[in-house]
Amino acid sequence: MKAMMLESFGGPESFQLRDVPTPIPNAGEVLVRVHATSINPLDYQVRRGDYPDLVPLPAISGHDVSGVVEAVGPGVTAFVPGDEVWYTPQIFAGSGSYAEYHVAAQTIVARKPKALSHLEAASLSLVGGTAWEALVVRASLRVGESVLIHGGAGGVGHVAIQLAKAMGARVFTTVREANFEFARRMGADVLIDYEKEDYIDAILRETAGHGVDVVFDTIGGDTLARSPDALAQLGRVVTIVDIAQPQNVIQAWGKNASFHFVFTRQNRGKLDELSALVERGQLRPHVGAVYSLADLGLAHARLESRNNGLLGKIAIAVDPSALSDAPSTTQHSR
Repeated sequence: MKAMMLESFGGPESFQLRDVPTPIPNAGEVLVRVHATSINPLDYQVRRGDYPDLVPLPAISGHDVSGVVEAVGPGVTAFVPGDEVWYTPQIFAGSGSYAEYHVAAQTIVARKPKALSHLEAASLSLVGGTAWEALVVRASLRVGESVLIHGGAGGVGHVAIQLAKAMGARVFTTVREANFEFARRMGADVLIDYEKEDYIDAILRETAGHGVDVVFDTIGGDTLARSPDALAQLGRVVTIVDIAQPQNVIQAWGKNASFHFVFTRQNRGKLDELSALVERGQLRPHVGAVYSLADLGLAHARLESRNNGLLGKIAIAVDPSALSDAPSTTQHSR
């Protein structure tokens, strides 16, 4: 099979297209022909060497799969060859999705939502699971509460907005003014241009000084230290960003705030919950650009660059047939 191998840590040029053996499913595993995958900040962090002790080289990375079951190992009862499936491979445990085939335990694999193309499903598995883990499992967001989602035009952010609205929350988000229309289409109630206004001032103004119940941090920086100033009493802060530097969160004491650090876990249950929202028309990922597997390095370079003009996710068409289902508004690499 063809695979993009990461043979050394570094820039986008570190990927090399190689012929490698097709994996064989063991007991409890399925072999999936990968139709599409996507890229996330985690992917370029792995590529540049942020986690060298967790990623032995050479490696096949990638954290989203949408495809078709090719074969099943002994003891597999949930799937048969020909089933369309989607999932996130186990993070930091085995090969990833930048290849024509992938093997996974049946327990983390789910049936692909019929309403989504392979490109769309591959653009939702990791970010959707992350948003679910953050808002549903950890923050326990409830109907009638309010949430500030940082980065509402990004991969996780635009999905989190839709999820929060489906949960009955009032949604605030920080985006550039140029992306207001997109965030509003995703369901955001209050849009904050972070380039022109401090988000804490905006939150306090819009909530009459009360603050929001939940802050969802997808951007990092000093967000942990500053978030308590935007929180209501008993508010919750959820972050999915590596905390590189210590931050003073003394302000959280007076708010009786709680902090949650999320590293998303893989399981079929939350994918099935997300599928239900998709089928009800309450959730749909936005595919902003599509690249071929051979152009994976270009896709990484674009996602990693500032002011890349992207909305939503970059999908990777591993099987060329996946391109036939690309949204008409999607940018293509070729």
